Amino acid sequence: MQPAKLQSLLQTAVGHHKAGRLAEAETLYRQARGAAPRSFDVLHLSGLVAYQQARVTEAVELLGRAHKLDPRSAVCEMRFALALLAVKRTPEAEAHFRHAVAVKPDFCEAWDNLAYCLKVQDRLAEAIACHVRVVALKPDFAMGWYNYGLTLSLSGRIAEALTCHERALVADPSYAMARFGRAQALQQAHRLPEAVADYATFLELQPKHHEARSYRLFALHNLDEISREELFAEHVAYGRAVTAPPPPRLPNAPDPARRLRVALLSPDFRTHSCAYFIEPLLQHLDRAEFEVYLYHDHFREDEVTARFKPLAAVWRNFVGQPGPAVEQAIRADAPDILIDLAGHTGMTNRLPLFAGRLAPVQMTYLGYPNTTGLPAMDYRLTDAQADPVGEADRFATEQLVRFAPTAWTYAPPADAPAPVAPPVGARGHVTYGCFNNLGKITDRVLALWGRVLRAVPGARLRLKGRGLSEAPVRARYHERFARMGVPVERVDLLERTADTKAHLTLYHDVDIALDTFPYHGTTTTCEALWMGVPVVSRVGDCHLSRVGASLLTAVGHADWLAQTDDDYVRVAATLANDPAGLGRVRAGLRAELRASPLLDHAGQAARFGAALRACWGEWCACTARAV
Repeated sequence: MQPAKLQSLLQTAVGHHKAGRLAEAETLYRQARGAAPRSFDVLHLSGLVAYQQARVTEAVELLGRAHKLDPRSAVCEMRFALALLAVKRTPEAEAHFRHAVAVKPDFCEAWDNLAYCLKVQDRLAEAIACHVRVVALKPDFAMGWYNYGLTLSLSGRIAEALTCHERALVADPSYAMARFGRAQALQQAHRLPEAVADYATFLELQPKHHEARSYRLFALHNLDEISREELFAEHVAYGRAVTAPPPPRLPNAPDPARRLRVALLSPDFRTHSCAYFIEPLLQHLDRAEFEVYLYHDHFREDEVTARFKPLAAVWRNFVGQPGPAVEQAIRADAPDILIDLAGHTGMTNRLPLFAGRLAPVQMTYLGYPNTTGLPAMDYRLTDAQADPVGEADRFATEQLVRFAPTAWTYAPPADAPAPVAPPVGARGHVTYGCFNNLGKITDRVLALWGRVLRAVPGARLRLKGRGLSEAPVRARYHERFARMGVPVERVDLLERTADTKAHLTLYHDVDIALDTFPYHGTTTTCEALWMGVPVVSRVGDCHLSRVGASLLTAVGHADWLAQTDDDYVRVAATLANDPAGLGRVRAGLRAELRASPLLDHAGQAARFGAALRACWGEWCACTARAV
C-alpha cells in the first residue's frame, strides 16, 4: 500500500475511532496492520481499540508490539499497562505504569492509573500517595480528584473523600462522575437524603448509568418516608431501564436429573458478613448433585477467600473486568444456575449482565433485601417469615422460593469469645446497644430509642460505627439525638473495631440489643444472639423489616418481636426490668442457636440444594412444553 493511501486509511480509521464507531475503526486498523505490520501508530491505535472493545488479550499483544517499537512513548506504555492489568498480569502492569511516569514524570493520567493498579492490590496507602501526586501536578484535574475520593472511601476516610469529590466539582462543574462520587460519599457518611438527591441529579445527566441507579435504590431503603409501593415501583423502573440484546441460544441440556453446574457471583467471598451465611451452605452442598463455580468480584482476597477457593470446581475473580469480558467468561462456563449474591449493592454492579440471560435459571439471594426488578431474574430465595405468602409476592418481580424455615444459615466466627454475665449486675443499670450500620439509624429509630430510654430510668445506649470517633460526626449525631428526644448524656458512641473478635467482645458490655427499623440487621442480630444478648426487633410489612422476625422465630424467641412502636418500647422495658431473666438468656442463648435451623448447616444446605433442583426442574418442564 502506498504511504499516502495508508495515511488516508489511518486518518479515516481515527475519525471513526474518535466518533466512537469502534467496529468501523477496528476494521480499518486491521487493514492497515496488513499493509504496515511494524507501524507504531497502527499497532498502538489497534491495541487501543481492542482494549476499548474488551478484547483484552489481543490488546496486550498489539500494545506490547507497539511498546517495543517505541519504548519512550509514555502514553502507549500506560495503555499497555492497562491491558496487562485487565488480564490480571498485575505486577507487570505496575512495572510499566512506573516506567511510564519515570519517562514522563508529569503524566497525571499514568499516575492516576498507577494508583488504581495499587488499589486493586489492596495497597491503599501507596495508592493515596499517587493520588496526592496527581492533584499536586494538576489541581484542576477533576477526574484525579474523583479517583482520589474513591480510594479514600475504601480506606474509611469518608469526610476526606467527600471533600475530594467536591473539589472535583469545583474544578469542573460539568464532570458528572464527581456528582456520583459525592453521592456515594454522602451515603457512606449516612447522610442518606442528601445522597439520594445527588444520585437523582447525576442520573438526570447520565440516565443510562445503571450502577448509580443501583446505589440510589440501596439508599432508598434507609428513608423513613418511602412506602413499600414506591420502593417496588423504583425497582420495576430499574428493570425497564436495563435493556439487553436477545441472548444467544443456551447450550444447557434440559435434563432434570443430571448433575448441575451452579455458579455464584458476589463481591463478598472474603471477610464480609455475606460470607458468614453462604460458606456453610457451600461446605455442605452435595457435590454429587452440584458442581460449584465461584465468581468473586472484589480486589480484596484474604483468609476467608482462601477457605472459599477449595469449595469451587472453578474460581474466577472478575474485579476490574469490563462487562463484556465477564459475560464472555460466564457464557463459556455455561452454568445451569447462576446466583447473584449482591443485588443492588457492591462496588461493581453486574445485574445488567443478568438482564441478558447468562443461564437458564437465574436467581438472587442473601445480599439484598428486596427484588432486583429484573424480568430475567427468575427466582429470589427467601422464607415465609421474611416474605409472607401472598402478600409479599405482589412486590417481587421474581418468583419467591421459600426454601427453609429461615433463609439464613449462620456460621459464627471461630474465635468468638464466650458470653459473660450481663453487665447490669455489676453496673446497676441496663445498657442497650446497636452495632448495626449507622445508615439504618433513621430519625424514626432515634425517636423510638428516646422513648425506650425514657421508659427505663438510668438505662444507657451504646452505638458503634465508622466515623463515630470523629468530632464532626459525633456533633452531627448529638444534634440528631437532641432533635429526636434522645438524652445525649446517656449515649456512648464507639468507633469501629479492628477485627471481628474485638467487635464481638463489645457485647460483654451490652444487656439488650435494639434492632433498627425499617431496615433490620442480619449479621448484627446473629452476632448479638451468639453472644447471649436478646434482640428487640420491630416487625414491618416487607422483607427488610421482617428479617428480625425470621431470625428470632428460628431461635424460638418470637416474644422479642414488636408489632408496633408501643410494643417495641414495652418489650425493651420488660427485658430491662428482669435482670435475672437476662442472666438466664445469656447462659442459654448460644445453645438455642445451635439447636435452631440457623446452625443446622447440613440441613439448610440440603434444603438449599432441593430448591435449586426444583427451580431447574421447572425450567426443564417449560423447555419440554415449548418444543
